[in-house]
Amino acid sequence: MNYKLTKDVIHLLEKFDSENKNNLYTADIEGFKSWISDNHSPTTSDNTIYWDGKENGRSAESAISTLLVHLNRYAKTYSKSAIFDSEFSTQEEFIYLINLKSFGEMSKTELIKRNVQEKPVGILTINRLINQKWVEQKDSDLDKRTKIISITQKGLDVLEKQMNNIRKATRIVSGNLTNSEKNELIRLLNKLDHFHSEIFGRNIDTKNLIETVYSEYSFNNN
Repeated sequence: MNYKLTKDVIHLLEKFDSENKNNLYTADIEGFKSWISDNHSPTTSDNTIYWDGKENGRSAESAISTLLVHLNRYAKTYSKSAIFDSEFSTQEEFIYLINLKSFGEMSKTELIKRNVQEKPVGILTINRLINQKWVEQKDSDLDKRTKIISITQKGLDVLEKQMNNIRKATRIVSGNLTNSEKNELIRLLNKLDHFHSEIFGRNIDTKNLIETVYSEYSFNNN
């Protein structure tokens, strides 16, 4: 038996356990593998990556935040084009229908959380879909106070009419990335999404959000 290798693996497991206090990774082999990939794989040197304002001391975090905002706006522009002159009023309407088609019926709360929206905005979207008869609601078998939402045949039909343009829009958003770059981007975005979805699900008051998150997570080690 290679005892040195065993000791090295144990050391890595101990380090993984100590650095994963905030549960950014699942406490299983898949989480450990993701942590290894993120922290012990060869990465591009900081000196080879440029972003606007870097020479003036602008941080990587600032560049990432701005680029994500820009990409969201680009995606919304293509989405508006995809539903232009259609029965859809907003991007959220067809995204809600796509989620119901893909994942099946779910509660209003689940549907809103899946789309990372605040409840009042999500309820307005769902009500529009109900009025259009694109979705229907029923009482939950487990809790009569909970409404279960499902897509109707009319909803499937109106979605299918627009799917060709929607697929084109999603391809455009991916731009000129290669398949390997798309996979790497998905991996990184999934990591960010996992981090933020846990925080979002806690419904921390807006007034205390930044201070609460900043006090609980160690950003200096990133």
